[in-house]
Amino acid sequence: MSVSFDKQYVPAIPADDTRQRVLRNTYWLLALSMIPTVLGAVLGVSFHIPVPRGIFGFVVFLAVAWGFMYAIEKTKESAAGVFVMLGFTFFMGIWLTPLLTRTLGFSNGGTLIMLAFGGTATILTVMATIATVSKRDFSGMGTWLFAGVIGLIITSFVGMIFQMPLLMIVISALAVLIFSAYILYDVQKIVTGGETNYISAATALYLDVYLIFSHLLSLLGLGGSRN
Repeated sequence: MSVSFDKQYVPAIPADDTRQRVLRNTYWLLALSMIPTVLGAVLGVSFHIPVPRGIFGFVVFLAVAWGFMYAIEKTKESAAGVFVMLGFTFFMGIWLTPLLTRTLGFSNGGTLIMLAFGGTATILTVMATIATVSKRDFSGMGTWLFAGVIGLIITSFVGMIFQMPLLMIVISALAVLIFSAYILYDVQKIVTGGETNYISAATALYLDVYLIFSHLLSLLGLGGSRN
């Protein structure tokens, strides 16, 4: 039997190992992304950084956010993608300024923020665990969840035009439900090998967590006290 030494033998990496590595890196990057988010939020509140409000602010937010998403998609195969994503999370932290400022104006504002944080962390833990251990296929949810997000965007725009506070409350409640379901979808996508890039995966989960937190805090703010 002859043996050739022309090519170095490299053992193939098992698919399960690859998926576990992507999932592990996704969680690490998700945790890291919280640092610039908190930094952006602290700077925004401390220095009263002006954030556009109303319809103009809504349009500006979508334009900047989608610009970052495009840049992340273009750089996700390199280390630059990590820095672009962290820049995106810093921007998202700054964008929390009006919500945090209003909440901190309540006598129990700090408590409300911690409750929103704890609730978000609980939702992430529960949904991610279900997605990891469940044998159920959640891939069919993708189309419906995307349609729900489009509906939320359109309805939010309408709510801001006609100044309908009750509608905005309903939107926040639905947003918490939709993005909680998105965690199921996004985590299982990694577990099943449908998503193999940890930067894209972490960005998707970050948006789920961010939107759950912000909408949950908006709902909790209804119980805020000025006394």
